[in-house]
Amino acid sequence: MVRESNPSASTQTPKELLQVEKLSLPRAIHLIPLDYIDGFAVRPGFYEINGATAIPGGVNFTVYSHGATSIELLLFRREEEKPFAVLPFPQNYRIGNVYSMIVFKLNIEDFEYAYRVDGPYEPENGKIFDRSKYLLDPYAKAVTGQSEWGSTSPRGQHYKARVVRDDFDWGDLESPLIPMEDLVIYELHVRGFTKDSSSGVKHPGTFAGLMQKLPYLKDLGINAIELMPIFEFDEMQDYREVDGQKLYNYWGYSTVSFFSPNTSYTASLEFNREGTELKNLILACHQLGMEVYLDVVFNHTAEGNERGPFFSFKGFDNNIYYLLTPDGKYYNFSGCGNTLNCNHPIVHQMIMNCLRYWVTTYRVDGFRFDLASILGRNEDGSPMNKPPLLQAMAFDPILGDVKLIAEAWDAGGLYQVGSFPSWNRWAEWNGRYRDEMRHYLKGDQGYAQAAALRLVGSRDIYDPNGRKNASVNFITCHDGFTLWDLFSYNRKHNEKNGWNNTDGTDDNNSWNCGMEGETGDHGINALRRRMCRNAFALLMCSRGIPMFLAGDEFSNTQFGNNNAYCQDNITSWLDWTLLEKNRGMFEFFQYMIRFRKEHRVLRANISDGCWGLPDVGFYGVNGPCGGFEAHDRYVGVLFAGGERGVGPQMVYVASNAWWEELYVRLPELPASAGWTLMVDTWEETIPAPRSVSGGFTIRPRSVMVFVGR
Repeated sequence: MVRESNPSASTQTPKELLQVEKLSLPRAIHLIPLDYIDGFAVRPGFYEINGATAIPGGVNFTVYSHGATSIELLLFRREEEKPFAVLPFPQNYRIGNVYSMIVFKLNIEDFEYAYRVDGPYEPENGKIFDRSKYLLDPYAKAVTGQSEWGSTSPRGQHYKARVVRDDFDWGDLESPLIPMEDLVIYELHVRGFTKDSSSGVKHPGTFAGLMQKLPYLKDLGINAIELMPIFEFDEMQDYREVDGQKLYNYWGYSTVSFFSPNTSYTASLEFNREGTELKNLILACHQLGMEVYLDVVFNHTAEGNERGPFFSFKGFDNNIYYLLTPDGKYYNFSGCGNTLNCNHPIVHQMIMNCLRYWVTTYRVDGFRFDLASILGRNEDGSPMNKPPLLQAMAFDPILGDVKLIAEAWDAGGLYQVGSFPSWNRWAEWNGRYRDEMRHYLKGDQGYAQAAALRLVGSRDIYDPNGRKNASVNFITCHDGFTLWDLFSYNRKHNEKNGWNNTDGTDDNNSWNCGMEGETGDHGINALRRRMCRNAFALLMCSRGIPMFLAGDEFSNTQFGNNNAYCQDNITSWLDWTLLEKNRGMFEFFQYMIRFRKEHRVLRANISDGCWGLPDVGFYGVNGPCGGFEAHDRYVGVLFAGGERGVGPQMVYVASNAWWEELYVRLPELPASAGWTLMVDTWEETIPAPRSVSGGFTIRPRSVMVFVGR
């Protein structure tokens, strides 16, 4: 529609000026005459406030595009597909590439909004403006039509946004600010954590359901939860049915809107107050002394490649938001069709604004960045030596206390474990810890030395003087086998994903302990339980930040599926009946977490050693050694330190990955001290502490941990 003029705008009466005065807007705009477009009173808005923001008397809309020739604001009634008003931004409402307009007398409960953007169509140059498309605001705080999980209603072209009222009261509670060395991270999927009826929660599969389980997590001992993607995504993307089973984009690693929480994860509709349930969850976590991290996906979006949907970034500035080849095609370093152009100033600015928003508005404590190596690529796709975006995150004042954790690789072959640009601020998922510990645990030859180095903090990868607390140690995560499956399957079983078992990695370093999959063989099941205890004992006795997958503490299974990204069913949902069935495993996890917390020498270098022994030392079956040979499968690691007010701390970790028992000499202590056995994974239950002197017998495929006192 064309802009309507207001005949009286230039001769506005004192009464009309008084009405504008009542809006409580800054004095500088009170005396500016109003325009009228499609029946709405409008005026130039606040150019530095991105998105749609409620203000006294109306709503401020600000949007930008470098290549657009015009932009229209579309207003819709709730759930209607045709706009009831179209408001073109007047050219004099544009400053630079920013369009901003205040629309008066808009009640935020009464409308949804989108944009139409016109501009040149030059695909070879990456410009694909299309005025026929409805575009979702890149700064939308809530996306419509997403609140019902699995709805088959049309999406993509029809994404619209709502204005969110942010008046949540955080009270005077401070964030936990847990030191990196003290963290125990628990990775979970919000929906899958409680969706199964066995969870016993009132609102399964929601933030509220997760909140009901917080006492359980506190009792387990973890102090940080890492939520798999909770930004708005479309679970119906690539929806399929295979053998009668509905397959969704269940994991959510395909962002629709970076500033919007996933409304299908709420127990009730939150029209115009989206995010309240998530904020209540985060507040409850903080009250329990637990931090909350978000797994964020800034490497690509749900728009895919040239065959993908067109609903937001493509329509605003395709050639700016995405990495494009010289002929205008999409680089695919993400493996998902497109790659965000993260170090372009516009995208850089959006990502920084997004992180600050989640920290200030939601009080998020940290972020895990999916395929984070993409965040360090230049506009031509090449790796940068000093990526501006990563450096900005490291030094940003708002993010000063926030944990930054990188998945330090991408699908384009860039692997940066140990070399991710850090400024001593970034931690990394230590993929080498996962791979080499898996090899060692199942008894592969040649991995004893690697296992010893991973236990002492991967000093060969991270210089302890330059990159402290950089290694996030993990053996399992969402991507791959669960811990129980790691010792139940030699190969993946992803047939139900519908790709003839071709998806998911074949490089699992797993071992089925003698039989593939479920079995009634008591000996094999006992060995599997012991292997799980071995893995977790070593994880909790490793320097670095431990992380494990939700459900591992009670031997949850995905039935051999190592890529359950599309399985919105019991394959991915936690089966809480296993908690009672495998109560002993839960109690072992609980005990090992507590043991780690009680012995700081396992978490950090607290001194240069004690009792004449160095901070860390390697031991073979006969005593100290400089390292391990290829044929070794026994690894002994001694942690030693002294702390004022606590005194000497000595922990000796003995690990036998061999299939025969060994006799081992204990490290020598002063005459006034002795060794106490605290952990023996050969036992199904936690043994009572007992004194041991001289030496000990370690049973096949088991771990023992001693404390020097």
